[in-house]
Amino acid sequence: MRHRDRVPEDQDVRNAGPAGAAHRLVLLRHAKSAWPDGVPDHDRPLGPRGLRDAPEAGRLLARTCGAPDLVLCSPARRTRQTWDLAAAELDRMPRVRHDPRLYAADAQDLLDVVREVPAEVGTLLLVGHNPGMEELALLLAGAAVGDALERVRTKFPTSAVAVLSLRGPWSDLGRGTALLTDVAVPRG
Repeated sequence: MRHRDRVPEDQDVRNAGPAGAAHRLVLLRHAKSAWPDGVPDHDRPLGPRGLRDAPEAGRLLARTCGAPDLVLCSPARRTRQTWDLAAAELDRMPRVRHDPRLYAADAQDLLDVVREVPAEVGTLLLVGHNPGMEELALLLAGAAVGDALERVRTKFPTSAVAVLSLRGPWSDLGRGTALLTDVAVPRG
């Protein structure tokens, strides 16, 4: 682990016990979309590659995180399709809320939404768009495991999944308060 990736003891949430129960924030950028002529951005569907990659994102979630407690999804067609295809790979269907604030949101907008999540939600999944998703991961990550932070800085492509751990309630989430534990780009 390089020096900048070292995790200060007070920020290490990987093994948080009952006294410091960890929350997990999972960021899923929508799968590759199509660009049909005359279709407004909000209504763009997934393209062929996106239709292949979204189920693989679901399989990745099933293997690494399991079904989240709550999903907040942008109402754009491509994000809804990404979630529907990914969700089909999970062992149970979590609560899902399509939140219009996630469409075209920047990092601060996304953070404001996450801070409203009830404390009893242990794992939250956001399904959204770039550049906001990438910016949120970089804003929150005070430290990272391995090269995860560098990978997000380099590129957060379609279907990318970032996993962040944090202590305390969602309302306390802010700059540098999370540990970026994993980044993956599933391809079907």
